[in-house]
Amino acid sequence: MQKGMHTDTERCVRAVRSKDARFDGWFFTAVLTTGIYCRPSCPVVPPKAENMVFHPSAAACQQAGFRACKRCRPDTSPGSPEWNQRADAVARAMRLIADGVVDREGVTGLAARLGYSTRQVERQLLAELGAGPLALARAQRAQTARLLIETTDLPMAEIAFAAGFSSVRTFNDTVREVYALTPGGLRARAPKDTSRTTPGVLSLRLPFRAPLNPDNLFGHLAATAVPGVEEWLPHSPKGVGGTPIGAYRRTLRLPYGHGVVALTPHPDHIACRLTLGDPRDLTVAISRCRRLLDLDADPVAVDEQLRADPVLAPLVDKAPGRRVPRTVDADEFAVRAVLGQQVSTAAARTHAARLVTAYGTPVDDPEGGLTHLFPSPEALAGLDPETLAMPRTRRTTFTTLVRRLADGDLHLGADSDWPETRAKLLALPGFGPWTADVIAMRALGDPDAFLPTDLGIRRAARELGLPSTPAALTARAAAWRPWRAYAVQYLWATDSHPINFLPV
Repeated sequence: MQKGMHTDTERCVRAVRSKDARFDGWFFTAVLTTGIYCRPSCPVVPPKAENMVFHPSAAACQQAGFRACKRCRPDTSPGSPEWNQRADAVARAMRLIADGVVDREGVTGLAARLGYSTRQVERQLLAELGAGPLALARAQRAQTARLLIETTDLPMAEIAFAAGFSSVRTFNDTVREVYALTPGGLRARAPKDTSRTTPGVLSLRLPFRAPLNPDNLFGHLAATAVPGVEEWLPHSPKGVGGTPIGAYRRTLRLPYGHGVVALTPHPDHIACRLTLGDPRDLTVAISRCRRLLDLDADPVAVDEQLRADPVLAPLVDKAPGRRVPRTVDADEFAVRAVLGQQVSTAAARTHAARLVTAYGTPVDDPEGGLTHLFPSPEALAGLDPETLAMPRTRRTTFTTLVRRLADGDLHLGADSDWPETRAKLLALPGFGPWTADVIAMRALGDPDAFLPTDLGIRRAARELGLPSTPAALTARAAAWRPWRAYAVQYLWATDSHPINFLPV
């Protein structure tokens, strides 16, 4: 799969005729005879080739006057993997739009974050996605509105503003235009969920491209969970393979308030239960949960590349579909990366838990044992370094990082330029390649970040007969690009560390 796939008509037609779900989100099929648009895997009988046109985004289909198919619900497709594997301005813009920046700051705010003029941003997005930032944000608002209409009992006026619309009239017009139904009609068609008994809790299904191996993904999050902020709750809904599993829960710092999310893996989706202080945060919360679990990845493309290496092939064949566990808060992860320098997982959790108790923001959690939001850089910037139970040099590393984050001298987020940010991290005292690269991999989302100095990677390399020195291993790993962060997950999986297993 490649950039601009929607221009390859022959390949798109083959994908539609085979109903190949791997292509969902890569392109959309607009049917000229019906005026609707679908995902490639739509279950209906495929139209004739001459009646199909292809667009790179749902927003482009909507802008061209097509309505969303009621069968395959193309607006709920997994996001395009393009935006998580590229670091150019268009990819960064798409990550920011998914995070709700256009709704909160407008197109001028989006452009300012990217360092371009509004005209440049609009031109680049229109050229690649067939829609400008306002149309893309509008499509996202429509999807958020649909989720709230179908999964909550909120009044329509509240839904309109929670989804980001400026007026109820605009909300009504958009829903009718995109879905060919009124908001009330959408709610009437939605299946009735009699299990939804907790007021204020949204139950959603997060789609992904198969395969997805949940072991290292949820194992890593559970094994490194910071008490008060994260937890693994063992309960018994049937999950992957019908096995009773639990849920990873954590608190979320969001633009309009805070939230709590519970995430449980299932064979064809991730069950997501969200409690939000302000419903306007729904779009951002979903985006950050998808990013945390790397749900927009293309595992077929990743595994195909890694499987070409005879050393990695058995690891991929044994457990395909590994994702890179990421984060919902890049600043939080950077702080935790420093706390984890040269100490065990348990020690890093202890350090973080002390900071949470002393400087975190208290929250109420009626469903479990979560007590705080992870402390912000601003809260940590005022702490006394002498209270940190760590060597003096690491205290300097810690205080420098939180001060730079609090002052805005260092920005970590969805819009970060990966090479530039990595260089800024390496310029900080106490930041070596491991710390910079683990932040690039898990906080910034760079799919090619690599950890040749990591002890677990070097141990796995020796056991597999790969070079174990950092320089030689980096040279050997050139064949794995641009997916070296995924190779890290397969190499880590050779160890018996708890991060590699779903909790029992």
